Amino acid sequence: MIHNPVLPGFNPDPCIIRRGNDYYIATSSFEWFPAVPVYHSKDLKHWELLTHAIQYPGSIDLRRIPSAKGVWAPDLSWCEADKKFYVVFTNMYAMNARFFDLDNFLISASDITGPWTKPVYLNSVGFDPSLFHDEDGRKYVISLQWETRDGYEKPGVIVAQEYDTERQQVTGYARKIWAGATNRGCIEAPRIYRHKDLYYLFCAEGGTGYGHSVTVARSHSIRGPYEADPENPIITSCPVNFNERGVEDALKLNRYNPQSLLQKSGHCSIVETPDGEWYAAHLCGRPFLPELRCTLGRETALQKMCWTNDGWFRMENGGNLAQTDIPEPSQNKNISESENMYRFYDNFESDWNVQLVSPRIPRTDWASISERPGWLRLYGQQSLASLDSVSFIAHRLTSVVCTFSTALQFEPEVFQQSAGLVLYYDNMNWLFLRVYYSEMIGGKALGIMRCINGNKIDVSGIRIPLEKANTIYLKCSISGRQTQLYYSIENNTTWTAVGPVWNTTEFSDEFSRYGEFTGTFFGLFCTDSNKRTAFADFDWLDYNATPSDPSEI
Repeated sequence: MIHNPVLPGFNPDPCIIRRGNDYYIATSSFEWFPAVPVYHSKDLKHWELLTHAIQYPGSIDLRRIPSAKGVWAPDLSWCEADKKFYVVFTNMYAMNARFFDLDNFLISASDITGPWTKPVYLNSVGFDPSLFHDEDGRKYVISLQWETRDGYEKPGVIVAQEYDTERQQVTGYARKIWAGATNRGCIEAPRIYRHKDLYYLFCAEGGTGYGHSVTVARSHSIRGPYEADPENPIITSCPVNFNERGVEDALKLNRYNPQSLLQKSGHCSIVETPDGEWYAAHLCGRPFLPELRCTLGRETALQKMCWTNDGWFRMENGGNLAQTDIPEPSQNKNISESENMYRFYDNFESDWNVQLVSPRIPRTDWASISERPGWLRLYGQQSLASLDSVSFIAHRLTSVVCTFSTALQFEPEVFQQSAGLVLYYDNMNWLFLRVYYSEMIGGKALGIMRCINGNKIDVSGIRIPLEKANTIYLKCSISGRQTQLYYSIENNTTWTAVGPVWNTTEFSDEFSRYGEFTGTFFGLFCTDSNKRTAFADFDWLDYNATPSDPSEI
């Protein structure tokens, strides 16, 4: 059996494809760089992070982009005629006044690991673009067209626009092809597949929250008219029918379904195995209850699918409620497990680990694993609250039962310099166990800083002298709702708890006022708001997690 989610932690908006015996899933990365993570599997059951499609400095500008903006919903495809992989994606700049300012781009590569081309501009009509390669060689960009006019239904309609490969641009203006298959509202995430001479349009409806779903329509022409599946939605966490076309709230907390372990199920892509079996990849969320807060963000799940005799695409079990455990492909035989999503250790002795990312900027001039071999050196830049240059090396949180720790050498000289271990949801919500310079002590000290929806709290009463310590060990332990920080100045086996117990559920899209759609990270950070010259050395980063379902804790 395959147990969902197959990609735990922040891995939303999955796009799955197969080439030969290899499966790939690309997911959204928002403000994180490198961008567009691409996962690989041989059996749909065991996955590993293989590469990032956007990883070259200068390939995309994410500086000053607000949290939860940036790279949305990458669409990954393979064109056999071109012998190329393609990714089209949105760079969302802002959502101020509901204008949704964005650009859509295309990149391509002959190999999944690159090199990928520089982004080619497509259009700016709306988000969630996908690229459809028709059998006659023509290509079409399918996307949501964002609606800004009064008196028109929000968020808009699905549109199609032909893409000229030779000129590397779309032609004409986008034309409406679909307005939705249900009354759930918030239509988005369109993808077209061709099956037995019919075009099948897959969309998400109901908002990317607790009313999320997958819907299908079909047509003899790519431009329609489309006929809706009478059983829509085909995958969801909330099977009840509801009419919220006029509701712009995407989260829809009122649509939580206690009968489903996987919430927010929607935003689908599909794949066929070599043996003719079908699967759908979709996003999901697993909230703490009763808070309805998804600390792990939106994750990726798979469902076993089939085609009906009358040509509709449905879940193999006959229902539409997203399942936690599904049958694996019949061809799976003796395929060994690949990367463990719940274990990570890096001693910084070789190349950069593909799991490590940073907010908004490449790590070219402020992070090094060669300057002091066997150590990660971070040069301090701006604060964790910044939207620009932040020296933060991070890893996705994949479970709410885990520990992560590090060994730090750092000699701050003024109070503006600090470094340490971070639990991070966005630039306005984070927890920082830090080594800093205390003027009251007159030397190095240990303290805690917390930011809660933009309210910075320097935890009073915690000022532990460290002037005699060369190496300081820092640890964070998460046990469901409870997060506790620890330190050691002797070794990494004898730990002392420091500070209060923190509420893990506050690291979530539902709690955050400024970020949304993403998930929690942990990692290593250094700041110097004086001269930008201080640096911190980290010997290793260690992460141990136990698979867990927040709703059952």
